[in-house]
Amino acid sequence: MHEDAADGTGADVSPEDDESGADAAAADVDEREPTDLADRVAEHDAELGAAVEERIEELEAELAETEARAADLESRLKRKQADFQNYKKRAKKRQEEIKARATEDFVTRLVPVRDDLVRALDQDENVDIRDGVESTLEEFDRVLESEDVTPIQPDPGDEVDPTRHQVMMRVESEQPAGTVVDVYRPGYEMAGTVVQEAQVTVSEEE
Repeated sequence: MHEDAADGTGADVSPEDDESGADAAAADVDEREPTDLADRVAEHDAELGAAVEERIEELEAELAETEARAADLESRLKRKQADFQNYKKRAKKRQEEIKARATEDFVTRLVPVRDDLVRALDQDENVDIRDGVESTLEEFDRVLESEDVTPIQPDPGDEVDPTRHQVMMRVESEQPAGTVVDVYRPGYEMAGTVVQEAQVTVSEEE
């Protein structure tokens, strides 16, 4: 007689049945594993795709904001450039107006000097006009002084200043060698700027 199985069912289980059952279970596992892996990959792809789309949207928003900011800066720069050009035009116009008024004022003060010279020349030939000419010269000097114009007239023995003196010739003199002997033509400077150099003669070197 055969002994009952340990589970009490009384059914006989052969080794072949055990092996077939194990094979079936393994087959079920093999069938589930590819499906689960595909599901996980698909889920991961979906999450990755969603993250990429979200990042793309963020980048597009940043790009739009950057483009808007760049457009605003460009617009403001163009306005600044236009304002600066207008300022330059206004400044140039003001300078021209100031120059015109300054010239007009100078001429207004200079015209009477010319009138005095004309009147002096209108005197009879036998009339001494020296006093009138001296008076006119004084008036002319006052006009120049009001414009901050001063004559350059070095004294004999002064050192030669190449920036203010023009040496016309070198002559024998009792003055120290290389110093001014005489002023051939006075010079003028205006507000520290040389308008005309003084032409001078200079003592020869020993």
